Amino acid sequence: MPEVYNWHLGRKMLYPYEERHPKWQFAFVFNINRCLACQTCSMADKSTWLFSKGQEYMWWNNVETKPYGGYPQFYDVKITQLIEQVNPGGQVWNVRVGRKHHAPYGVFEGMTIFDAGAKIGQAAIGYIPTDQEWRFVNIYEDTATSMRAIVEGIDKTGFTKEEPWKMTGSSLPEHETYFFYLQRICNHCTYPGCLAACPRKAIYKRPEDGIVLIDQNRCRGYKKCVEQCPFKKPMYRGTTRVSEKCIACYPRVEGKDPLTGGEPMETRCMAACVGKIRLQGLVKVGDDGLWAEDRWNPLYYAIRVEQVALPLYPQWGTEPNGYYIPPRQAPRGYIRQMFGPGVDNAIEKYLVPSRELLAVLQLWRASQQIIFRYDVIPGPKVFETQIHGRKFEMYNDTVLGFNKSGKEAVRQQVEEPIYIRPAERVNWL
Repeated sequence: MPEVYNWHLGRKMLYPYEERHPKWQFAFVFNINRCLACQTCSMADKSTWLFSKGQEYMWWNNVETKPYGGYPQFYDVKITQLIEQVNPGGQVWNVRVGRKHHAPYGVFEGMTIFDAGAKIGQAAIGYIPTDQEWRFVNIYEDTATSMRAIVEGIDKTGFTKEEPWKMTGSSLPEHETYFFYLQRICNHCTYPGCLAACPRKAIYKRPEDGIVLIDQNRCRGYKKCVEQCPFKKPMYRGTTRVSEKCIACYPRVEGKDPLTGGEPMETRCMAACVGKIRLQGLVKVGDDGLWAEDRWNPLYYAIRVEQVALPLYPQWGTEPNGYYIPPRQAPRGYIRQMFGPGVDNAIEKYLVPSRELLAVLQLWRASQQIIFRYDVIPGPKVFETQIHGRKFEMYNDTVLGFNKSGKEAVRQQVEEPIYIRPAERVNWL
């Protein structure tokens, strides 16, 4: 099996195909700290792509409640356990090697899904979810109770046999009272598990933007993509007997939506986000497969310069192109498992943001057009305080976002304007 370089891991790893990289890579950042779990993104995706027979259970975009929940249920726990069984006690990070451009999070010394798969004679390690695991998009939303009730007095449907309306979780404290929402779409990975596993070679990465697609004319419904994608984003459609997955709304990314006159646009789920937690775009890829330096691209700045946004389960080895600003209130050990050893740095950067980072964060969901470049116009200091013993100064800077043509697409101020309704227009009754 060939070796490829994975910069998330800081080392080479096994992969069934030789290294090949697109000119640009479709990527995105979710700010977990701002998600409302309103599910507007999920319904925008559902109403756009997934309203036909046989697609009832397909959620290309979903929002999970952690530490419980998931779609399919507990997919992340299962994948982690499967790798651990092949490599007991070896899933560790070495952060002492120093963080460099080609290894920003240190070096992962454990096994990826491809390393573990090769050891047992598979393209990648994985499993096929059961019907029960596909059944619920989320469970125990907004609670910090355990799943003990599922196995104590509750049948396999997830409801009490006698009084389903009285179903509750177990009493606290099961763990510290916390939860957060995890937003997920296909990560359009650099080294997709689905692509590696497909015996029909029906899955491919587009050379122009790195979007991962399924050629449904070649697909024969073997479900290998479902089995060996660790994020479980390819889904089998029983009515057509082929697999489907997120297509990253590629006509919008190509600029074919008439709303913007040929300019690349964000996907439907991104554009619909009420909480303004999403930023999506395209980043340049160098000849070496790493992201080419593009200092004024907001994605490059957040991910590579500030490192405030981190990949989901980088230790699995797919080099996902979906990144997250980690939840600041969750236990560090839990989220280090999800986002790797860069968590502490990312949270500190977010809690006490630099002047530039605070300005760039205003671009999240500020425009439907993809922002390729930003600029910051300095403004006056409007606030000063101490956060965790560190001095924080807020300036009312103005951040500009430019589209692919170099035209201004958005202009945002750091300090949100306050509008006071005139007294004569106030209706108190």
